[in-house]
Amino acid sequence: MTRKRLRITPELENNRIEEAVTLNNMTEQNRSNTQSQNYSHAGSYSSLYTICQIVGLLLVFSVFYWIITFRGGFGFTEAQIIFNWHPLFMTIGFIYLFANSILHYRTFRNLKKRDLKNHHAIIHGCIIVLVLLAGWASFASHMYSNPPIPDLYSLHSWLGVVTISMFLSQFVSGFVSFLFPGIAAQYREAIMPYHIFFGIFNFILAIATAVLGFSEKLIFALKDTYRTYPKEGLFGNFLGLLCVFYGGLVVFMVTKPEFKRQPKPEDGVLLTGALE
Repeated sequence: MTRKRLRITPELENNRIEEAVTLNNMTEQNRSNTQSQNYSHAGSYSSLYTICQIVGLLLVFSVFYWIITFRGGFGFTEAQIIFNWHPLFMTIGFIYLFANSILHYRTFRNLKKRDLKNHHAIIHGCIIVLVLLAGWASFASHMYSNPPIPDLYSLHSWLGVVTISMFLSQFVSGFVSFLFPGIAAQYREAIMPYHIFFGIFNFILAIATAVLGFSEKLIFALKDTYRTYPKEGLFGNFLGLLCVFYGGLVVFMVTKPEFKRQPKPEDGVLLTGALE
């Protein structure tokens, strides 16, 4: 059985060239459309990020104003004053900085991934310092009260322990998995979805714990007057609502697929210079 050889005529060659040119034009058009969509999504993200920063800073300032105006300010001499560091440090660390850390990859999408990893870890390190200081303020104020106040008996404190424990676990596992040299790329790919899920879940827990903390403090401080709509009670309720709104906005931004940072060619290079 003999094979019939295909004769390449000038017409066939021209058709192949036209097909190749058409395919190349379609590829370039798809790339152009993808880039246009990315620019559009980046613009939408920037607008939402600006709103998010305004709301987050407003929350931090509002907590500071609440403590200065209604709770006697800050200090280290009286138990009640020592405690006031707790809500401020927790709001800055576990709400505002935590939100910025999980949005960092999307906010600074043009940076190298290894730089983003380092920034992410540094922000989390700052959060740990603030959380430890906030915890000290809570325990110290309870210990110096007369009579001393028991520790870790409320739902707020229990959720706080769970939130802190999960955050520390995330920090250690994330450092080992994504910053430690020599970890296999397959392992990183397998662990990434869980790291993202528990990071978002941890942030939601922090929001819920903060709202419970505001409510608990208002009930203990105002007692029966809380039901009479005092200014501090209304302002404290506003803090809780602002916290929930901020948390919802952050979760929306970090879970929207269109806002995700697009991979870059250099993303596969580790801190050591080796390929993942």
